[in-house]
Amino acid sequence: MLIRNAEVWGLGPADLRLADGVIRSVGKLQPLAGEPVLDAAGGALLPGLHDHHLHLASAAVRRQSVVCGPPEVTTAEQLAQRILSVPGDGWIRGILYHDSVMGLPDAQALDRMVRDRPLRIQHRSGRMWLLNSLALQNLLALSPPPAGLEREAGHYTGHLFDEDTWLRRTLNASPPPLGDISRELARFGVTGLTDMSPSNTPETLDWFSAAQASGQLRQHLLMAGTLELARGPAKLHLHENALPDFDEVLAFIRTAHGLGRPLAVHCTTETELVFTLAALEAAGTMPGDRIEHAGIATDDHIARIADMGLAVVSQPHFIAERGDQYRADVEPAQVPLLYRLASFKRAGVTLAAGSDAPFGSLDPWAAMRAAVTRRTPSGAVIGPDEALTPEEALALYLADPEDLSRLRTISEGTRADLCLLRTGWAEARERLDASIVRATFIAGDLVHQSPFEGGAG
Repeated sequence: MLIRNAEVWGLGPADLRLADGVIRSVGKLQPLAGEPVLDAAGGALLPGLHDHHLHLASAAVRRQSVVCGPPEVTTAEQLAQRILSVPGDGWIRGILYHDSVMGLPDAQALDRMVRDRPLRIQHRSGRMWLLNSLALQNLLALSPPPAGLEREAGHYTGHLFDEDTWLRRTLNASPPPLGDISRELARFGVTGLTDMSPSNTPETLDWFSAAQASGQLRQHLLMAGTLELARGPAKLHLHENALPDFDEVLAFIRTAHGLGRPLAVHCTTETELVFTLAALEAAGTMPGDRIEHAGIATDDHIARIADMGLAVVSQPHFIAERGDQYRADVEPAQVPLLYRLASFKRAGVTLAAGSDAPFGSLDPWAAMRAAVTRRTPSGAVIGPDEALTPEEALALYLADPEDLSRLRTISEGTRADLCLLRTGWAEARERLDASIVRATFIAGDLVHQSPFEGGAG
């Protein structure tokens, strides 16, 4: 394949020849006999985008789920309407629930909405499921209660904490098909993924690898997860209301580092971040250790993160998707500290971004816009001093997943993972919209191409 007349990122006007999965040559090139040619017509040609934090299987299942939280659902009445609108007579699966809808409803409260179908609703934090009585009955008929199933006064409340693996095994859930979500990601120009699910095991990796081998999943994949994995970050998922034993965390960190695996720690709150920094200071760090989210970070936290050489993987789009809810829920003094970006860069911290799908949108272009504007759904601006330039926002998705401090480039001999835009970068930087993605190449294969009025050879 020859790509002609491209505005190549970091190089300027050039042609590219792709062969055997890599970029064979860059320059002023002529087509070979029978060689397919794509005329870029001056469009910007970027390295393929990488989503540095998502939960791929859960994101794929989202298509079979009903959203149960803001902005779509803000009241108990709306929640009931949503649940009752789900067709069929089997399980109802809800996602993205937030306490602002009706607190944390127990099984009896959910029974008042639906009694004759098993219902499970995942909290937006990803750490908790809310079950109605029929769901409890069905699950406990199949398996003994796990440690994370809350019990009060001798009765199960329907609150299930940190038991995704138990839930999946009890329901004997089949892995979801990945073709649709892979195509959607390709439409955004995404060529690589880092799956951050803490329960990932070698069996999970085998399933993903099979999906790649079959052509169902086209993107490259780096997987974080349990200590059983041979490579990828070791994931530690903290919850400030139930922090693990400090010494056990130190042992986890040291074991991971001893295996040559960096640490990735979920830190959405200040308490979680303080706990993590203390643990890493005590256990020691290694290159590649990373903070996931850094939802609230003070100047002191940022300085410590910089001193320790940690990377941060943020979700800029949470400001655009949840910013108004944050302004209602978070202490006013902490609102400017939410999902900071520019302050990390000024401190010299390596910064990348990921969707956190299904808890956030898969669209990296929407996240780039959010990184530049810092606007909430109502138009308010959170932390204007944290805004990035369009180039800095794009760079969040150009980092090498194996070394976030290194930005991937387009050069001879590198893997042909590319994102071609409809326009040059001067126009694209003003739009930062997924509609400008014209074509996506993964290892030299054209996996997405949208209609282009300018024509293509």
